[in-house]
Amino acid sequence: MTRGAHQVLEEALQLDAHDRAKIAAELLASLDEHEDEVHAAWAAEIARRAADVEANPDAEEDWRAALSEIEREVLSR
Repeated sequence: MTRGAHQVLEEALQLDAHDRAKIAAELLASLDEHEDEVHAAWAAEIARRAADVEANPDAEEDWRAALSEIEREVLSR
């Protein structure tokens, strides 16, 4: 947490329960807005991948080979 965020938190914790609840609700609502964007991005990616598979059925990679490649990449970090 940044110093500024920590300061905001400290000040917010000094407020009464009603105001803290309102702030918490607003913060949570702001996260939901981004969640909708994430869901839309995933839906677009899934549609793109499905179209790619349908257009190139012979280009499929075995899931075991793909998993091995991902494991090598992650473990090399």
